[in-house]
Amino acid sequence: MLIKKPETIKPSEITDQAIYLNRRQFIRDSGLLGIGVASALAGLPWVKNSWAEGATRQPLPGRIQSPFSSAEKLTDFDDASSYNNFYEFGTRKSDPKEHAQAFVPRPWSVVVDGACEKPGTYDLEDFLRPHTLEERIYRLRCVEAWSMVIPWVGFSLGDALKRFQPTSRAKYVAFYTLHDPERMPGQKRRVLEWPYREGLRMDEAMHPLAMLAVGMYGAELPNQNGAPLRLVVPWKYGFKSIKSIVRISFTEEQPVCTWNQVQPSEYGFYSNVNPNVDHLRWSQKKERRIGNWLKQETLMFNGYADQVASLYSGMDLKKYF
Repeated sequence: MLIKKPETIKPSEITDQAIYLNRRQFIRDSGLLGIGVASALAGLPWVKNSWAEGATRQPLPGRIQSPFSSAEKLTDFDDASSYNNFYEFGTRKSDPKEHAQAFVPRPWSVVVDGACEKPGTYDLEDFLRPHTLEERIYRLRCVEAWSMVIPWVGFSLGDALKRFQPTSRAKYVAFYTLHDPERMPGQKRRVLEWPYREGLRMDEAMHPLAMLAVGMYGAELPNQNGAPLRLVVPWKYGFKSIKSIVRISFTEEQPVCTWNQVQPSEYGFYSNVNPNVDHLRWSQKKERRIGNWLKQETLMFNGYADQVASLYSGMDLKKYF
């Protein structure tokens, strides 16, 4: 698999070097560089109680700036945290923020199973412990033709998966959202087949751009954005970035994915951002950046073609959409 280096990103997309170095110097001076995720979280009050209604989001210390980050203008936090698709809390864009306030994602554990050498049930803190937090500013393109630019805080999905030693039989990775209708009232309605499920091909999951996020805008994830752990795959439509993950499975066969199951003619397994393949009910050639009135051109693979196009070399992207 050919993986382009960060230097291949357009100069306009790279965080200014002086800003990056100054940030690292500040972190180094603060004694925070290299701190693990779990230790970064352990001393913060939000680990136990800040998801309660009305609580203040606490900062995530020790994060380093990823060289993959875009330098585009960020979407306002208020927009990114209040305009969401998270059907577990309702189908309107405002429902997740309104109905997720009482959701408390603690205690939390992640089951890892399937074709791997180290399956098990891991407390969230143990799952996070070995990893260093990064801030990655990524474009997010929704299949509904709107987009955002969000500074996620997290770590490489591939680095996490390697810890569980997937075997040669592992061709795909499947992800599952929590299924608990009492805590997620939207699941009391059969608008989807619960739990929400997503999947990636193994080489996609191991790509450096794919990440697991525990925060955004420098602080922990709000409930409505997928607390406490979500996937972020920036070259795919947003619904592939599954939220509130409780299970990760290594599989030999292509896993069932929720929207692909509901309407396979509209939502393919890959769901790569592709302006040349329209949704059956609307064009994908343009998008509306939340906060802007004018539409802009949608970029192939959401602007990450230099990094990920090699994953799909030789594939008919209209067939494998």
